Amino acid sequence: MSPAFIITVDTEGDNVWARSQTTTTRNAAWLPGFQELAQRHGFRPTWLVNWEMAHDAACVEFLHDVLARNAGEVGLHLHGWDTPPLESLTSDDNQHHPYLDEYPESRQTAKLDGLKGFLEDTFQRPMRSHRAGRWGLNGNTVRWLSENSFAADCSVCPGVDWRSTKGDPRGHGGPDFRTAPHEPYFLDELDVTKPAAHPSANAVLEVPMTIATPRSNITGLVMEAFSKRHHWLRPNGHNGVAMRQRVDEAVENEQAHLMFMIHSSELMPGGSPTFRTEVSVAKMKEDLAALFAHAQARGCAGQTVAEFAHDWRAAALQTV
Repeated sequence: MSPAFIITVDTEGDNVWARSQTTTTRNAAWLPGFQELAQRHGFRPTWLVNWEMAHDAACVEFLHDVLARNAGEVGLHLHGWDTPPLESLTSDDNQHHPYLDEYPESRQTAKLDGLKGFLEDTFQRPMRSHRAGRWGLNGNTVRWLSENSFAADCSVCPGVDWRSTKGDPRGHGGPDFRTAPHEPYFLDELDVTKPAAHPSANAVLEVPMTIATPRSNITGLVMEAFSKRHHWLRPNGHNGVAMRQRVDEAVENEQAHLMFMIHSSELMPGGSPTFRTEVSVAKMKEDLAALFAHAQARGCAGQTVAEFAHDWRAAALQTV
């Protein structure tokens, strides 16, 4: 079987990297074009939506249409610093972007409950898929996801250590995913980088990001240099060929899935530090068209995050 090809879009405000005191959502106007590009090649994106985009009328209208046509999925993506209830953790949360687990546990739960409730009321669908803001998955969130019947999370970045990427300046930084598996696994809330030894019936499936790792015969300084250049299945303006290589590697190694991601704001010129101009966005979309066509040609089947989790769980039960 060829890998499932899963497209995820962190659907969030414009140029969050700028850490502005106000957030705009103009990138909603660029979402339909990306949806059409994915559909042209038989793929159905999972739109992981945060608070401000859930309140943008154009985004909501677009996603209602996607759901009505069964052309994709809506999931949950939470930024702790601008999701109610709002109560400052640092001197300036909009500047520091604290990780969710740096807030008191009761406030973490309130934020998650509030966004989930708003998304479900807005779209009249249960939320089944989740990605943590800033990749900050933690045990409290895993427990909450399980208690709220989420099928899957897609926050884990195998091989990546986020500890030097600070939120609260006094805090621990992000998660250390260096030892996390590349293939899907059921999460353990005590250690999100290790498969649960005895997963419960409502265990959450982790569907990790696709990130290349060095070959086992690369050693010393060469491996160190490689490890500093994580090869993600996400566009950066210069990696069109490398992304297609990720597809080839997954097919040849009989991997279960390929997890592609992009931020919604990257679809808009000036919506991110990476794609500042119309020319750079146009080039990126050419790279994506080539990637999606290549994945389709290699036999990759498009699935949403929740669909993949459903099939994985069903197959796991058959082997018990």
